Amino acid sequence: MKSNLVRVMAGNIFVLSQDNGDIEASVANPCGFFDFDTRFLSRWRLSLNGERLNPLSIAERGYFALRFFLVPGEPTHYVDAKASVIRERSITGGAFEERLTVFNHDREPVEFTVRLDVESDFLPILAVGEERKPVGRLYRRVDAGCLRLGYRREKFHRETVISTDEPAAVTEDGLTYTVRVQANGEWTTTVRVRALVLRPDGRDVREQLVRRPRRTIAEQRDDLARWLSRAPQLSCDWDAVTTTYQRSLVDLAALRYSPLTLPDEAMPAAGLPWAATVTGRDSILTSFQALPVAPELAVATLRMLGIDQGSVLDDFRDEEPGKILREFRYGELAAFEECPESPYYGSADVTPLYVVLLDEYERWTGDADLVREFEDEARAALNWIDEYGDILGDGYVRYRRRNERTGRENQGWKDTAEAICYADGRLPEPPRATCELQGYAYDAKLRGARLAREFWGDPAYADRLEREAAALRERFERDFWIADRGYYALALDADGRQVDALASNMGHLLWSGIVDASRAALVAEHLLGPRLFSGWGVRTLAEGQAPYNPLGYHLGAVWPFDNALIAWGLRRYGFAEEAGRIAEGIIDAAHYFQGRMPEALAGYPRELTRFPVRYPTANSPQALATGATFLLLRALLGLEPAGEHLVMAPRVPARFGRVELLDVRGRWGRIDVIGSGLAHVDRG
Repeated sequence: MKSNLVRVMAGNIFVLSQDNGDIEASVANPCGFFDFDTRFLSRWRLSLNGERLNPLSIAERGYFALRFFLVPGEPTHYVDAKASVIRERSITGGAFEERLTVFNHDREPVEFTVRLDVESDFLPILAVGEERKPVGRLYRRVDAGCLRLGYRREKFHRETVISTDEPAAVTEDGLTYTVRVQANGEWTTTVRVRALVLRPDGRDVREQLVRRPRRTIAEQRDDLARWLSRAPQLSCDWDAVTTTYQRSLVDLAALRYSPLTLPDEAMPAAGLPWAATVTGRDSILTSFQALPVAPELAVATLRMLGIDQGSVLDDFRDEEPGKILREFRYGELAAFEECPESPYYGSADVTPLYVVLLDEYERWTGDADLVREFEDEARAALNWIDEYGDILGDGYVRYRRRNERTGRENQGWKDTAEAICYADGRLPEPPRATCELQGYAYDAKLRGARLAREFWGDPAYADRLEREAAALRERFERDFWIADRGYYALALDADGRQVDALASNMGHLLWSGIVDASRAALVAEHLLGPRLFSGWGVRTLAEGQAPYNPLGYHLGAVWPFDNALIAWGLRRYGFAEEAGRIAEGIIDAAHYFQGRMPEALAGYPRELTRFPVRYPTANSPQALATGATFLLLRALLGLEPAGEHLVMAPRVPARFGRVELLDVRGRWGRIDVIGSGLAHVDRG
């Protein structure tokens, strides 16, 4: 996504625009007003007396509101501008609302022509970066003073309705106001844009559902204030940490999304603009990372993904019984099965991670009722690991897409086409068994055993899962360890050969606990060595591998969430100082982006660029990156639930100084955690 776009959002409803508030969508510029996986406005251009407006400043008023301060003409006119405009934008009541105020700074009355040019292409969000002609019929009409832009393809019907509270000349391509403003006076109007998802009878689908009323701006402000007050309060001598923490709390609040099926609960949407929808992996891992600050997100995530858990064999959707979905879309591509996300199950890692989240949530909150509520879903997920995940019957979780036409070739978190590769760049034949999948399966079995023994009343099942986990760990150490290089293979190919690329995936093995303690030091050495560690964080693929590219999404870029899991894994194995180096690098990078944790950074060496380079098409904000802030803090402070207590073992780099995380809530009530980087000196 273009980094200069500004945004206002509420869950999966959002507006992306230029810094003057205008929307001028193109293939290279994915701006617009989006809802229900569809772009409902592709042009929203404001002019005053025929002149475009230029920004003086932008004020964010919570994630759901923005205020643009604008003047007409080129910058040379600013010194003696006789007029200015304030453009107040918000998502309120489920709609896009804009309040326009024109100021006359002259000593005489002035007539102004205020013009809004309007257009919609109704593109599905997955197609906004492509040249795509509408398959259905676009229409425009003026109806009772409102401008209605619509798109219809068979029963698929979307409409944008634009209304104004001041008189305007409304035409099929926009609204024009002719106003007279007194000397040193002002004129104001409010324009409201509603996105309709229409049934054949012309009624909006969402209005038929029993759901809470959509909130006003004041209600959203109150909700954000309550959200921030419930979270632990952080103070730190290094200002970058506090700034990133506060920014991440607000971004996580902004990404809360209430699916149609669960209108009164909120789960994290994956990110803007490409993934503001129901997701499996992103929602699970974000909820896991956010347990110290917002454990309630895990409840909606587990419930929603449990509702949509796979129940049949469906090749088009890569669905299998017990499998947890990858993604759910509502747009045109999904409706007409041009893409399989309706929902789509093409991720092999999400299903074991579902069990991991369920167990970790109980360990953090003590909510035994939820563990019992989702027993069937967890058992089905554990069964999927062995029945459908073990494609070759060799005891390893593998993936091979059922949908050969539009399914995902790679079905782990590194899901781009070339992400799973040999060191020389060759691609292994499917089915592929990536290393982290085995770690997730191992962890899920051990966690499932705990749940079975303590909550489900099935000790025999628990014993079986523990035996299976031990056997998996033994064969994993035998088959994945590359002895002459001292690291774990990225994957096994279809013939059981090691896919030998050096990659960040093995850091997830530390998080899952599958690594033999005798080999952990070598893994840590590689992760923090110059080939993988850029100075800002661990690269997805090491320098020296043939496909390495510092701008490669999964072939050399640095992902904060990946690094947070690695840091937590390093702490698990006793490498606190190494975890601290990663946390310091990632938080330092976020500081360059006003505290907003980027989805991914270029993998350039720090000494080369001197500053972090944002990945060019990254989502922003992105849930996994936002959640990384909280898991990095957890790693630094060594926070681990143990029965009714929270164990803490702070190991903070000197740069952080004193860190205080106050009122950390969980089954222990609320507790304060304090760590100091002044108490020890890190190695190196």
